[in-house]
Amino acid sequence: MRKQRPKQSLFYQIARNTSEAVGSPFASIAAVAVIMTWASLGPFFKFSDTWQLVINTGTTIITFLMVFLIQNSQNRDAKAVQIKLDELIRAIDAARNQIIDVEDSSEQELKNLQKDFSELGNNSKE
Repeated sequence: MRKQRPKQSLFYQIARNTSEAVGSPFASIAAVAVIMTWASLGPFFKFSDTWQLVINTGTTIITFLMVFLIQNSQNRDAKAVQIKLDELIRAIDAARNQIIDVEDSSEQELKNLQKDFSELGNNSKE
């Protein structure tokens, strides 16, 4: 039996629902339909500046909002994956536990670890 999840914030609920909705096939079809409708209205509006401004403004606003939505989704997914990886590292006796919080390391520490793992990989090939 799965445990019940705690109630999430309103922002989280809206972000998750919106992310699922805009990632659906229906949203892609709707976007294509909007573009086709806009393009077909071009001759009626004589391809005016206002006609172009409508699509430019609409796409700019949607893109601006989607950037934040995508970043929120990626941050949540990255945190979840990191927690799962940390749990796997913690559960394996032979693993180095200092790797658990590696995402908080400096660039130099990451380069050193990358070099160590590269050398381990090269040694295992031999």
